[in-house]
Amino acid sequence: MQLRAVAAEFAAIARCGDRRVQNEIGRALEIVDGNPLVLTAWEAGRLTAKHVDDVVKLGRNIPEENHEEWQEAAIAVAERDVPARVHGALESLAQHFTARTFAERHKAAVADRGVYLRDLGDGMSELTLRGATTLLVAIDDRLNQMAVSTIDAAREAAAEARAAGEEHEPDMRTRQQVRADVLCDLGLTGGPAVDPTHGVDGKTSLGAIRARVQLVVTADTLSGKDDRAAELVGAGLIDADTARTLAGDATLWDRVYLDATTKTVTRVDQYRPPAALRRMLQARDRHCRWPGCHLPAIRCELDHSIDHARGGPTCESNLCNLCRRHHSMKQFTDWLVLQLGGGVIQWTSPTGRVYREDLPVPSVCFTPEFVADRPPPGPPPPF
Repeated sequence: MQLRAVAAEFAAIARCGDRRVQNEIGRALEIVDGNPLVLTAWEAGRLTAKHVDDVVKLGRNIPEENHEEWQEAAIAVAERDVPARVHGALESLAQHFTARTFAERHKAAVADRGVYLRDLGDGMSELTLRGATTLLVAIDDRLNQMAVSTIDAAREAAAEARAAGEEHEPDMRTRQQVRADVLCDLGLTGGPAVDPTHGVDGKTSLGAIRARVQLVVTADTLSGKDDRAAELVGAGLIDADTARTLAGDATLWDRVYLDATTKTVTRVDQYRPPAALRRMLQARDRHCRWPGCHLPAIRCELDHSIDHARGGPTCESNLCNLCRRHHSMKQFTDWLVLQLGGGVIQWTSPTGRVYREDLPVPSVCFTPEFVADRPPPGPPPPF
């Protein structure tokens, strides 16, 4: 928690994510504490940052008693040429210093598996899966088989339609596009193969879980009066057609009321008080209110700025959305939070630095007719 608190302060200063800063701190500690000879060579200009990363990464499999000798040998190889040309030689050299078998190294590497999302702009993103080669090759092969079957079925349907003299729109997707569509279908509608709740309680089965997204869209776009982009909170902008498709499948929508001048959320339609308050705060905050965090509010937890046990009321002026990581950091470190009113939050770090977290400005352009002729609001207050 103390490391998280330090990383959070550096991230607030640099205006970037605290996870990124924590990873950089971890990288620095690994170089300074675990690879002092490499650090010295880097400082002397004998190695580049990419050389250092390669040597450090390959050195993780070297036993402690051989690590200093490995650093000396690796530096001698690395300083011969550019990183791309010496990487293979460093990998071969590392095999002479490690006593671990490939199976042992693979077991450790599997722990680094994960799925990562990256925004590409233009309403597109990239989802990367890192895992065991055997599984990923098998997934790739199954996607190929399913894509071929889908393309063949489309061609057969087109041929049958032509034979019957019927009009039929051909499927013009490429194989890669079909593979992507098949993977999306599997990810959104399939259930996990290992479900610990299966057969216990169907209502809580993992297989019944469906993806959730938080969408911000204007009424004009929703009704088809314009085609302005909508915002997928935590990801970026999406096109109007996709927004309308999502709206058509939704069972419940929150109508959001905005302040005519500041464009901030003031209230939403209410049904049951607890649920309505939660929806209002999700609409107001849109994401975790920790400085620099963009996790969507629908995946966050409501936190009492003044603890309920200490008399803090359960109302919008004492609640904000925090992700689990930052909720626990606020609870167990010396970061302090103060609500200034109107959804504006002031954070004070353990070293006394103060950060103001204003309400997020919607990426979607709201222009109600009755305020269209008014001058735009002034610039936001300084950070």
